[in-house]
Amino acid sequence: MAHTKMLEAYPKDLGNIDKEKLAECIAACFECAQVCTACADACLSEDMVAELVKCIRTDLDCADICLATGNALSRHTGYDANVTRAFLEACATACKACGDECESHADMHAHCRICAEACRRCEQACRDLLANLG
Repeated sequence: MAHTKMLEAYPKDLGNIDKEKLAECIAACFECAQVCTACADACLSEDMVAELVKCIRTDLDCADICLATGNALSRHTGYDANVTRAFLEACATACKACGDECESHADMHAHCRICAEACRRCEQACRDLLANLG
């Protein structure tokens, strides 16, 4: 995984953070951002798009938050644990909301089922990393 290689190549000590959990969280954030963006687009292609307005909005909000979190977690110079915690908490919250919303459409739309699964993985990765931060 490229995220792991970049973390290993970082020239300074990252402290006691679990690099594997960090790499997993970064990857989950970027995957979730992509899947949520694709799900929103797929929702826009559905015949009953008016019924999916909340799902589309939630997808796009989650994608933005996941992308910002993945980017923030990728930077280590001038690291601030409080800011990292805030990003992770916001991301976990957005992923839970999006996962719940997409799950409510999962029986009718495969893209919503796939998105809900990605959101659950990212939410868990954020919570796992939060637990590691102490």
